[in-house]
Amino acid sequence: MDIYVGNLSYDISVEELRESFEQHGQVNSCKIISDRDTGRSKGFGFVEMPNQNEGEAAISELNGAMLKGREARVNEARPREDRR
Repeated sequence: MDIYVGNLSYDISVEELRESFEQHGQVNSCKIISDRDTGRSKGFGFVEMPNQNEGEAAISELNGAMLKGREARVNEARPREDRR
């Protein structure tokens, strides 16, 4: 299950984000999206969890939770739209 995590603190690390989700189950991958020019976090990322039930539990528990001083927005990731 791919999970979108928005409104992240610019200071949160990939490890801290992973640890938040690992409390709810196995995490396959975790990434924070960065600006390609500055390298600064864009304030959102994605987490992949292999178990659907664990992913849904993580979404339920972490949506609205305070992560490093900001209220996270967590939901199932939608497919990326074509920019053309």
